[in-house]
Amino acid sequence: MTSVLDRVPVAALTAPARQVHAGRTLLSLLAGAFFLAGWVAFRVAALAWLALAWCAVATREGWREAKKQKRPNRA
Repeated sequence: MTSVLDRVPVAALTAPARQVHAGRTLLSLLAGAFFLAGWVAFRVAALAWLALAWCAVATREGWREAKKQKRPNRA
């Protein structure tokens, strides 16, 4: 019976693994985290602006409807 390490090409995996630089990898992850935070912040701000604009338009239309009902008919 063969062990797991006999079936895995350890030597073929070791060479590319040695070429990975920890500092560059950590900086890439940090930059990715900042990019993600900025992307999420933009999406939240855009959604908040849309909600605010929708509420403002709904309020304006409600105001106009209330003024329309308050006027007496002159017909």
